[in-house]
Amino acid sequence: MNKRWLPLLLLSFTLSPTYAQEKNDDLTTPFETSGGKKTATLKQAIDFYKKLDVRYTTLQMEKAGNADGGYPVNVVYFSTDGDFNKTHWQKEGKIVILINNGIHAGEPDGVDASMLLARDAAQGKIAIPENIVLAIIPAYNIGGILNRNSFSRATQNGPESYGFRGNGQNLDLNRDFIKCDANETKTMQQLFMALDPAVFIDNHVSDGADYQHLMTLIETQHNKLGGKTGDFMHNTLTPSLFKDMKKMGYDMVPYVNNFDNTPENGWTAFNEPPRFATGYMALFQAIGFVAETHMLKPYQDRVIATLDLMKCLVKEVSKNAETINQVRAADRLALQSKKEFPLDWKVDSSKHDMVSFHGYASTHKPSEVSGLPRLFYDHAKPYTCDVPFYSDYKPTQSVKAPTAYIIPRAWNAVISRLKRNNVDMKPLPRDTTISVTAYHIENYETSKHPYEKHYLHYSVKVTTDVNVIKFKKGDFLIMLNQPAKRYLIETLEPTAPDAFFAWNFFDGILQQKEGFSDYVFEDKAAEMLRNDAQLRRSLEEKKSSDTAFAHNAFAQLDYVYKHSPYFEPVYLRYPVYRVE
Repeated sequence: MNKRWLPLLLLSFTLSPTYAQEKNDDLTTPFETSGGKKTATLKQAIDFYKKLDVRYTTLQMEKAGNADGGYPVNVVYFSTDGDFNKTHWQKEGKIVILINNGIHAGEPDGVDASMLLARDAAQGKIAIPENIVLAIIPAYNIGGILNRNSFSRATQNGPESYGFRGNGQNLDLNRDFIKCDANETKTMQQLFMALDPAVFIDNHVSDGADYQHLMTLIETQHNKLGGKTGDFMHNTLTPSLFKDMKKMGYDMVPYVNNFDNTPENGWTAFNEPPRFATGYMALFQAIGFVAETHMLKPYQDRVIATLDLMKCLVKEVSKNAETINQVRAADRLALQSKKEFPLDWKVDSSKHDMVSFHGYASTHKPSEVSGLPRLFYDHAKPYTCDVPFYSDYKPTQSVKAPTAYIIPRAWNAVISRLKRNNVDMKPLPRDTTISVTAYHIENYETSKHPYEKHYLHYSVKVTTDVNVIKFKKGDFLIMLNQPAKRYLIETLEPTAPDAFFAWNFFDGILQQKEGFSDYVFEDKAAEMLRNDAQLRRSLEEKKSSDTAFAHNAFAQLDYVYKHSPYFEPVYLRYPVYRVE
């Protein structure tokens, strides 16, 4: 048996004194009173934080906003000096660490770990440095945590009952940060904008292969975070977390992003687009981590590991607070003059690190269900080997940033999302004619099955031309020299994988609204061809090169129609315009 597990196995019989309170202490958590078998209900968690708020001046809870169904989403602040004025935090150079729990409510490890963290910090058992402010969301997915059950995480080892992955609308909230269909996401975006946290950690539980590691970690993809912030995170902060966790007895590895094969041949780093919390926050130079405990380990051990990781994070962020503030400020300044922006990425297979992986031998044996071979991890055969970890990504598609975008005021669903992300938009004071670059949707594919309430577009191809367009009073001019520059590019460029176009916000342009009666338009088309030599020549060239077209009378008539003033200009014309 691996000696590292001995102290953790003892936890299954008795909690350490640090986490075992006296019986008359009403700040004992359900996790502790159950011997590490239960997670707090929503009411238990909120009541617990209310007691802390009343009892300790270093802690304050407030409503951050609403979840779907009108339920409140709360946030708990811990500040060593008892100052909860957010403007003071910024002026004093304090680092806000935003801790999110229960985005997948069936993965409640962070819910209980954060209760322990907040209480022990308030009681002085865990020292939180003065340059750190904790902002803890006790439970984010309110609809999910209220949908309590014991079966939806079929292969997870505890707790006895837990919430459900989907929220009140049955949405996966960790896919919602661009489309923003859920009120929880609106709340999170507003909170994120108000706090501007330098560091974010989202507490989860992993699925996938079986292995010895209790804790795995995702750092937001460092090439995409980019700049000095990405380099600092990847080369300094993340390695320090691994070293600290190693000293505490955890052989932590990067998140085992391998679901199709066994992991002994290595894996690639998780590539999170901005639909994910960490990918979204990276657009605003926030360092993001996802804690992923292993689903098959005892619940008690997973909670304590999550707590220990958060303690390590607080320590390392405090130690590097000045550097973190400096690199973020430098990247934000450089962002304003940056011209070229990646839109999509792929793994760079020419680079990799070697990771010490502690696994179990995998084999196949007959299934008792089907009689056919099934995958089996043999715990009697643990092994350790170095495996390749591919953590570098390179751009596959880039775009030059315009000077500004213009979006007509009618596109309310997009405009409201831009405003919520602190995008500075100026309404045109009067009807104005402006020369712009317009995109035209040349081709796209659409998923056949719904994904998080949408049918995603992908493989989008566009053409561009310069148009002189009359915009109306109140249409929005969006200059790009602002903090939301990366967010704007990744949401408004139509070929970006997580653009608003991909999420169906502009589908109205994909349907032609007017047409023609062929027998009536015949005479008008003939007249046009007589008077327009260039159109006539273009039609003849098309017939010469396309046999099917040459034998299709309606197709030829439609060709003339689409090259005439009668054809609607807004069909397939993307309604966000570039001012170069």
